[in-house]
Amino acid sequence: MKLSSIIPSKIFPILLVNFIGILGYSVVVPILIFIVTDMGGNGFIYGILGAMYPFFQFIGAPLLGKLSDKIGRKKVLVISQMGTFVAWMLFLLAFLLPKTTLWSQDTSLTGSYVMTLPLIIIFVARIFDGFTGGNISVANAYLSDISTDEDRNTNFGKMGASTSLGFVLGPAFAGVLASTQMGEVLPLILAALISLVAIFVINTKLVESVPCVVNTGTVRLRSLRRFFQVEHKNCFQEGELLADAPKANLRNVLKESGIPLLYLVYFLTFLGFSLFYAGLPIYASTILDWTSSELGIFLAYSSLIMIIVQGPVLSKLDGKVPNERLILIGSIVLATSFFLLSYQNTITLYLSNTLLSIGNGLMWPSFMALLSRTGNPKMQGAIQGYGNSMGSIASMFGLILGGVLFEFMSTVVFVIGAFVFLIITVLMAINFLKTKRQVEFAAKAT
Repeated sequence: MKLSSIIPSKIFPILLVNFIGILGYSVVVPILIFIVTDMGGNGFIYGILGAMYPFFQFIGAPLLGKLSDKIGRKKVLVISQMGTFVAWMLFLLAFLLPKTTLWSQDTSLTGSYVMTLPLIIIFVARIFDGFTGGNISVANAYLSDISTDEDRNTNFGKMGASTSLGFVLGPAFAGVLASTQMGEVLPLILAALISLVAIFVINTKLVESVPCVVNTGTVRLRSLRRFFQVEHKNCFQEGELLADAPKANLRNVLKESGIPLLYLVYFLTFLGFSLFYAGLPIYASTILDWTSSELGIFLAYSSLIMIIVQGPVLSKLDGKVPNERLILIGSIVLATSFFLLSYQNTITLYLSNTLLSIGNGLMWPSFMALLSRTGNPKMQGAIQGYGNSMGSIASMFGLILGGVLFEFMSTVVFVIGAFVFLIITVLMAINFLKTKRQVEFAAKAT
């Protein structure tokens, strides 16, 4: 069976771009904690480093999202991937520098760590990658552009599956490559090469989803922005001035019906998973005494389950189960999985991992499909961008909090994550019942 018969050609390029981007990112996930500790850091520094990306993504994602509404998704995706490539080159530079001590600290709050020159360069790399890291929100906006109400759920399920596939192969590659003589350097080289491939794919395979005719007939030196189709003051889309669309600032986005609640769920979801991603590597490297290969296998297994859920399972459920109900079910399963994570038993941990993958596979694509059809379609870039910022704030806070709490509370941090997903369950249940009553009232009125 041809791949084109499974995945329509119109969405295949953006799925490929998403897969390549996630693959490049996930290659480093299992080895980052080991890199940080080798260069003088500890769990506290690992949490701070993890927070740098979402903090600067919080600043950059809305800007890139709104920019993609104006100049097109394709150009912004290229900018984002170029930033990722530069970031990986800085990351590699850190391995060439001497481990010069800049300062050290040993307190009850931070633990004992040594800040070295290579660690500072890694911080700079994560900051740069975070600021240009709006590719996820722009990719979601692109998928929203080319989706219809009939195929929206299926498309976002496939987007989730491409993400999970990247997370399957990335940690697997990392575990194999990190065991070679080059150690952690080889996975970083692979990540840099993958980002170059992503730039090539975007330039050659991706068709712009925000077509816009720009008058370039009279080009002057001071009008170079218009010549390169960056100036959109005289831009028309299907005969309608884009200038007539509401100004895509945060205040106007929050006025869109349903957006505030979805942003709160966005925030809480990322907060819960940030506690997981902050605690798991420390948990694996200290208490469980796992190697980077063992952690990579654990993460790859999780993503493999999500591919099955987000692909064939969601396709079967499409049109049969509402998004809101799938989000509810997924949140309950996620809460259960987080509770089980606190048990230091390999079988229980893999059971927890299975439930986490099923819950995430059901919940997140359904949530993104719900968000993509909420609000003004002309503001989808901004909606996705600000949503990404909600996630970035939560990730920034959760990664730091998770690293600190694990030092004091150990695996209890996962129990806190379980309560976060229970809160999401309650919020979505209230919203589901409210929406159901409104529909029933409207039906009676007609």
